[in-house]
Amino acid sequence: QTPLKKTNALIAQMGITFVNAYVPSALCCPSRASILTGKYPHNHHVVNNTLEGNCSSKLWQKIQEPYTFPALLKAMCGYQTFFAGKYLNEYGAEDAGGVGHVPPGWSFWYALEKNSKYYNYTLSVNGKARRHGENYSVDYLTDVLANMSLDFLEYKSNFEPFFMMIATPAPHSPWTPAPQYTKSFQNVSAPRNSNFNIHGKNKHWLIRQAKTPMTNSSIQFLDDAYRKRWQTLLSVDDLIEKLVKKLEVNGELDNTYIFYTSDNGFHTGQFSLPIDKRQLYEFDIKVPLLVRGPGIKPNQTNKMLVANIDLGPTILDIAGYDLNKTQMDGMSLLPLLRGDKNITWRSDFLVEYQGEGYNGSDPTCPGLGPGVTHCFPDCVCEDSYNNTYACVRTLSPSWDLQYCEFDDREVFVEVYNLTADPYQINNIAKTIDQEILEKMNYRLMMLQSCSGATCRTPGVFDPGYRFDPRLMFSNHGLRARRFSAQFL
Repeated sequence: QTPLKKTNALIAQMGITFVNAYVPSALCCPSRASILTGKYPHNHHVVNNTLEGNCSSKLWQKIQEPYTFPALLKAMCGYQTFFAGKYLNEYGAEDAGGVGHVPPGWSFWYALEKNSKYYNYTLSVNGKARRHGENYSVDYLTDVLANMSLDFLEYKSNFEPFFMMIATPAPHSPWTPAPQYTKSFQNVSAPRNSNFNIHGKNKHWLIRQAKTPMTNSSIQFLDDAYRKRWQTLLSVDDLIEKLVKKLEVNGELDNTYIFYTSDNGFHTGQFSLPIDKRQLYEFDIKVPLLVRGPGIKPNQTNKMLVANIDLGPTILDIAGYDLNKTQMDGMSLLPLLRGDKNITWRSDFLVEYQGEGYNGSDPTCPGLGPGVTHCFPDCVCEDSYNNTYACVRTLSPSWDLQYCEFDDREVFVEVYNLTADPYQINNIAKTIDQEILEKMNYRLMMLQSCSGATCRTPGVFDPGYRFDPRLMFSNHGLRARRFSAQFL
């Protein structure tokens, strides 16, 4: 069962499915910034969903927006560009220019003010505010985005290539399905994998604080959320079908690349965390990535390690832009899409996150003390100001490994061997070979300070990797300090 049957038939079965696609930060704003810039968070400096965390801030607008891949597509490659949907969580904030701000690079701009909604929202229509109410036939956001997209395909110029980015908030909360889908999937509940509703022992303190077993009301809540998420995706599935049909009618389907992906994963009950993202585990950092288009054979799967920082370089590569002229950290997927042989590819990438939290206590859970946030339901907190970590996620012929360090008082380390333990239940940091730990620590330091080409150097388990243990000791004192300073 899946809510995306048409998407599967029209994109996955007609193209390629990347089964190891990841985001470098499991949160909307940093992840979307990575898609737009092709950079890791430590290079685009968007660290969380707040204006202070650089989400759609004046600084972001000044330093990063002019160099996003859509800006280059429009200015350097002559593309007409179209954006519809959720941009960055703080987009439209008064302190950052309101909805009058249209980022460079977009010929047509229909962006949602602030975070995800389905009704009662404001769109910036090329910089002018347009209010929407709660009448399904004219206001349901997923359908509004579909109709705007179809209009663009109908009326755009046929003399210039085009790029469209349609960012549906679905399946983000508040999970409001279209009325015709409110009864769908009545028997569906969240998956009960082996890490469901168990205590996250040997894990970071934020995971250990989750109440285990979860209350019945928490389980009911997360199952309900899971079902509603599926229901909202039925409208996304309809949107995909309409777009593909329109491209076919226009005679453009065969020479158009279509990418389908998400900005982060989501958990429902793993390690007794009811709902959210922001954690370092597979369920939060792994995303779907399906691509169809010219030169892509149907019904393929690809196991290479790919990340959303690769989307910008890939699309610029398709457009014929010289990637050496960019500062992007990602790699073009075009050789993988075409099925080129003998490609050297990455064997690891960086995951990094800086926690959000308030100075005061969470008003709904005053007993928890200051610094925690998103403590819902049942006062299980999903984030805190010192939930700040960085990981190396390695996937090579010999290793499927994740190594993580927390920037907190404990300097807590988590290591998982995903070959033996795909659900990341056993933290092997205390039992793994010390030499591997040292190499991973050194690799993490390198990736945390990488930029552009240095982000694509060989990983620890590549034949080309070079390790000089002396560097460990000269840098080691700096590591913790640099990690915090970088994010200020």
